[in-house]
Amino acid sequence: MSGFKLGEKSLKELNGVHADLVAVVKRAIELTSQDFSVHDGIRTLAEQQKLVQSGASQTLDSRHITGHAVDLVPYINGKLRWEWEPIYKIADAVRTAAKELNVPIRWGGAWDVTLTNTDEAPEDLVADYTALRKKAGKKAFIDGPHFELPKAKYP
Repeated sequence: MSGFKLGEKSLKELNGVHADLVAVVKRAIELTSQDFSVHDGIRTLAEQQKLVQSGASQTLDSRHITGHAVDLVPYINGKLRWEWEPIYKIADAVRTAAKELNVPIRWGGAWDVTLTNTDEAPEDLVADYTALRKKAGKKAFIDGPHFELPKAKYP
């Protein structure tokens, strides 16, 4: 047990999010070695449009709009921090929680694999995904805090 718990703002962000994903997040906070906050749960289309315009998102077809995605951001010394080492720890906790609960999870750190179908280290998944995109002549859009339920099982 980590000793961490979701705060009031994080719990509010989970309102309207699919129950399976909420269960994974709540279990992950118990397992993680890195405290985190739920930065985004449900988004409106207008919010998503602003994120696409700013380059922070790539699609208007975001799983956040339907309640099938969350952004889990490391909480360090009282502040949200977008840093890779703590993000990898969160990804490991989410994977463990999702496997325990039998919920498939797609991770923004490596869009091409289902996080729960591999035991590869998160940093290796990011490196492999980036290399694969580069080889295909495409840019990698890496969103480490993003976790979502795959459309195949959760349309």
